[in-house]
Amino acid sequence: MVEKICFIGAGSMAESIIIGILNKRFLTGSQIVVTNKNSEERLTKLQNMYDIQVTADKKYAIDGAELIILATKPHDIGEAIDQVKTYIKPTQLVISVVAGIDTGFISERLGSKVPVVRVMPNTSASIGLSATAITAGVHARKTDLDLADSLFKTIGTTVIVEERDMHAVTGISGSGPAYFYYLVESMEKAAAQAGLDHTVANDLITQTIIGAGEMLKKSGESASMLREKITSPGGTTQAAIETLEENDFQQLIIKCVDSARKRSVELGDH
Repeated sequence: MVEKICFIGAGSMAESIIIGILNKRFLTGSQIVVTNKNSEERLTKLQNMYDIQVTADKKYAIDGAELIILATKPHDIGEAIDQVKTYIKPTQLVISVVAGIDTGFISERLGSKVPVVRVMPNTSASIGLSATAITAGVHARKTDLDLADSLFKTIGTTVIVEERDMHAVTGISGSGPAYFYYLVESMEKAAAQAGLDHTVANDLITQTIIGAGEMLKKSGESASMLREKITSPGGTTQAAIETLEENDFQQLIIKCVDSARKRSVELGDH
């Protein structure tokens, strides 16, 4: 039973997870404490919005917390760990949602046998629809992995993966929502150029992308098969798909995902 969670870092990912936890009533606001590097303004904003605890006192934040979630920027992770490692006990579980940073680095920086689990959710956590990958560090036990899994199941679906796959996961699902938002932005511009009312276009595009996602999830058919079913020879969809093919759309997406994966590797190396 989790009674207290401490977040180290107060960015958009931490906020998304907090929203999901509160919406699913996994914990109450009084059981969540957030601390960060130096932004009192950000902490106050989170406190006012979600009625959680915030503090600049790292020892107080960590004391008694079963879970400590590292949610800093990658370049801040080393300094953040150095500030708190003397307060963390082997009975506590450290969960990192920091892109690119492997569990070996975190364990070495902690300098103890504190269990570490690495997690890659996405910002859809705030509405309980994150796609989250989880991997265990060297000192993590099955009970630690199960606890992390149960926590992140409150904000969406989870999969357990090998740590070597986490960079690819970052490129696919960690950054993935942004790719779809960018597609929607482009479709909105196309609708505007065609003279379609913005509200009408937004409603149609939003429902279309939701419907396509549900079809992928529930139909049991592959994306390729679903696409072929609505691509009639000589029809409007075929004309659109041919334009995408002429412009190497699939290769562009492959390069996009690979760029995110490589950046995740670079962040870890740095």
